[in-house]
Amino acid sequence: MVATVTLKGSASQPSITIANVGHGLMGFTWVPKPVADEQAFESIKAGIDALPTGIKAFLNGGEFYGPDRSNLYLISRFFKKYPEYADRTFLSIKGGTGANDLTPNSSPENLRRSVNTINEALGGAKRLDLFESARVDPKVPIEETIKNLKALIDEGLFDYIGLSECKAETLKRAHAVHPIAAVEIEVSLFSYEEETKKVIATAGELGVAVIGYSPVGRGFLTGGLTKFEDIPEGDMRRHLTRFQPENFGHNLELAHAVSTIAKKKGVTPAQLAIGWVVQLGPHVVALPGSSKKVRTLENLGGGDVTLSADELEEINTILGSFTVKGGRYNDAMESHMHLWG
Repeated sequence: MVATVTLKGSASQPSITIANVGHGLMGFTWVPKPVADEQAFESIKAGIDALPTGIKAFLNGGEFYGPDRSNLYLISRFFKKYPEYADRTFLSIKGGTGANDLTPNSSPENLRRSVNTINEALGGAKRLDLFESARVDPKVPIEETIKNLKALIDEGLFDYIGLSECKAETLKRAHAVHPIAAVEIEVSLFSYEEETKKVIATAGELGVAVIGYSPVGRGFLTGGLTKFEDIPEGDMRRHLTRFQPENFGHNLELAHAVSTIAKKKGVTPAQLAIGWVVQLGPHVVALPGSSKKVRTLENLGGGDVTLSADELEEINTILGSFTVKGGRYNDAMESHMHLWG
């Protein structure tokens, strides 16, 4: 049985039922060696085909996920080849950064440029269901950002508004201007900050879906990494402080603990990690990335993992006694990316 989450619309847009495990598409194109279309398409199709009629697959891409809008063009090619899948999916795209960099830019001109760029790349093959401001622009009040996005909705350019990496208070202010369908934040056993907890609680009160990205800790909790050298050359994780050699061994203790509990339960470590995320609330969606069919199906299975009170207590005891070493990104990236805007 596939568990679901409801994305609530505005007065003019219906609510949408999606699976509680989505599919992050960044790893298709924002990697040293982009994934071939055939493999990428097989992975996407597998996640959609596994869902019952009436439940949409949540797909998440980005305007800046790879050079020259490559992520958008891959998504467009998929839907041009398989148009019958368009109505079975809910497409969320992150944008709102500079045209040539990752600096948040929520000026009216840039938001319009970003939305138009996304739609042009999609080429009409798939509706842009949800536009997600990738980061909160500190130069623009969030109320103005939402007003400007609502104006683009009124023009018919997309249908739902999402936010990413925003504080709970920012979410409240934004939602007061126009309903926010979803807020994307990093959520995992490897990353469960105090602000994360506040956003999840506030989103629940407001009826906003939480899209928890990197639920398996960027692969750290899958059991597939045993040392820093296992990370491929050119992989972004080589620049993140949690993965640095001086922190890797210590943090690996958490991955081992997760693997031990998963083995006792008869699920994979990834499924346990995903199951923990979706059990944080009926409004929480886990957003793992996968470029292979087998991994996509494994991840979906995590959405059906139910943890008992004893298992949750065991996990909470581990989290309470373990401190992850290193930040979610690195000092330069965290300053540049305006985490928790």
